[in-house]
Amino acid sequence: MRPRRPRTRGALAALAVTLLALSAGQTAVAARAAATTPAPSTAATVSAAQDQAARAIARSLTDSTWRARLRHAALTSGEVPVTALADRAAGPLKTTLAAADHRIATAKGLDATTGSLLRLRLGAEAMRGALTSGTAPWVAAATSDDDTRTLVAYDRHGRSHTLDAHDAPAHPVYVLDIDGSAALAAGLDVLSGRLNSYGIGSAAPDARPRVDAASRARTAGGGFWTSRITAVELSDDEEPWAKGDAEIYTLVTGFGPDGAVRVDPVDMPYLDNDGTVYRPNQILVNWSNYKYDLADAVMMEEDGSTNYRDLAKAIATALLTITDQGAYVPLVNAVLDAIPDDWWTDDPDYVDSWYTLARSDNGTRYGARGNGWMTVEPYFVQEL
Repeated sequence: MRPRRPRTRGALAALAVTLLALSAGQTAVAARAAATTPAPSTAATVSAAQDQAARAIARSLTDSTWRARLRHAALTSGEVPVTALADRAAGPLKTTLAAADHRIATAKGLDATTGSLLRLRLGAEAMRGALTSGTAPWVAAATSDDDTRTLVAYDRHGRSHTLDAHDAPAHPVYVLDIDGSAALAAGLDVLSGRLNSYGIGSAAPDARPRVDAASRARTAGGGFWTSRITAVELSDDEEPWAKGDAEIYTLVTGFGPDGAVRVDPVDMPYLDNDGTVYRPNQILVNWSNYKYDLADAVMMEEDGSTNYRDLAKAIATALLTITDQGAYVPLVNAVLDAIPDDWWTDDPDYVDSWYTLARSDNGTRYGARGNGWMTVEPYFVQEL
């Protein structure tokens, strides 16, 4: 057998260059793979932040003084602003909760001025007696998934407990959730502002309806016509005990007086529970904002997966391709097509939709999805 020749310095140098090139190539491939890895969804980010905060709160309950203060707050208030209350807590709890609040607001596309969204409440009224008697509570993050079967609660020693999502346990449980009303109010402001920046007309959700000169001329007395909701109900679905009230809003879409597509968000803060008839007498459509006597409505639910900046961009991308052809074109399908795919998994944000609401509608209209109905009537708003 021919003896192996010892490698020369040049050969070793060449081998080193080859290995460095190979290593650099592998690093580049890894970097490209990391760059193409999708970022966690809004729902996943919010869920992780809530879970981390729930663990921290559970661990903080080893402090008897803080535990008593939090118990008193939970027994005397339906929702406890736990981040603010934690100013006087032992350990790094305040920092952990503030960081979780920031992650949640950022994931939902909300402004930095939104403030704390984390809220803590007692999971069920039946737990009140055990909590009052001094039983050490567990802490669980709320779920937004109607179909979940279990959820995890943590005790002050760091142990986890798997709970049935539809049968509340006898053991007292604090549920950590998001202030849906505050998140929705802030989100609709972001949505309106972003839609306007994309060139789609949108009134602020709580703004007084604007009436242009042409609309005022068409109405006797200088007022404007609206469609008012006199009653509304959503279907009764079984929900997990740890899930809070629904936060519903509706996107009213149509063509503005200038022929451009417009979207007007309408907050519906009263619509908390399925299977309940609400009689809000709320204005849904201000017809002075629209060119035609027809508009569409898409009802949505605020939850962890809603990123309002992404929603505005998706809606604008879909609707800016639609132009006024001199006749009304329904816009519901375009809005639904704009909803990100991951919003349709687990607990959809989409509730129901109503095609071609007319200014003359006076009676009950059922949603296209069959998940709700509302009774509307023409209502004239007289100018002062």
